[in-house]
Amino acid sequence: MAITPLKVTSILFIIILIIPLLQIPLFSLAISTDLDDDEEYYTVDQPQRVRKGARCDSLSKNICNGVSVNNGTGLLQCCKFHCHNVLRDQNNCGNCGHRCGFGELCCNGICTNVVCNVDHCGRCDKKCSPGVKCEYGTCGYA
Repeated sequence: MAITPLKVTSILFIIILIIPLLQIPLFSLAISTDLDDDEEYYTVDQPQRVRKGARCDSLSKNICNGVSVNNGTGLLQCCKFHCHNVLRDQNNCGNCGHRCGFGELCCNGICTNVVCNVDHCGRCDKKCSPGVKCEYGTCGYA
């Protein structure tokens, strides 16, 4: 019985088709819908630390969207592929891309005039004493 080039080609073709099928584990083909009631779940006590300006994207590395930070004083959002605190970021105030104007700072996610605001005089949350004016970002400027 002679082996012809056509038989060799047919055998190689069959081997090429079978080899990938042999590499698939059989247990991966089984789909189970039963949930084990005895499984343990862990609740994360402390979220991971996120570095200021860390890389992110909304599809795969979404490490910062909606994450509350610094004891609730910050809220991270993924803006232009980087994590930003939208409660304090001058260029992303309240949401991505919302820039504060001249003389304004981002205080709690709102662009706030800090030049003459007695509740935010010169910086966020710096209150002037009762009856004292805020002028040029200074309480009691004379």
